[in-house]
Amino acid sequence: MFAVEVRDHIMIAHSLAGAVFGPAQRLHGATYVVDMTFFREALDENRIVVDIGLALDALKRVLQPLAYNNLDQMEPFKGRDSTTEVLAKYIFDAMAAEIRAGKLGEAAKGIDSLKVTLNESHVAKAWYQGKVGA
Repeated sequence: MFAVEVRDHIMIAHSLAGAVFGPAQRLHGATYVVDMTFFREALDENRIVVDIGLALDALKRVLQPLAYNNLDQMEPFKGRDSTTEVLAKYIFDAMAAEIRAGKLGEAAKGIDSLKVTLNESHVAKAWYQGKVGA
């Protein structure tokens, strides 16, 4: 399996309902370092997994609607907690849509799976990994 990983970051605000979240029940900010990993069994005709420049551009597009926003007020997260895991799945779905739409080049449609890692700090991270699908 071949892989390429690109990185960016976002700053968000949110709150999480339920005693399990302790002080995070209050509105607070988070800065995530976001790693997006693209996997494929075979390299494309250019002998690459994905064009890194297009992957970076796509990651910026996917993260832009989240950046500097209160996720509690965004439609995709209304009525559910925007935990790190939920946010990773949201970013995964958005990147998979970019790939299916050809925004990372036609050859990128050969990408088998993605892994989105949200690094909360130097001691904690969460991720979502799955098949891109057609």
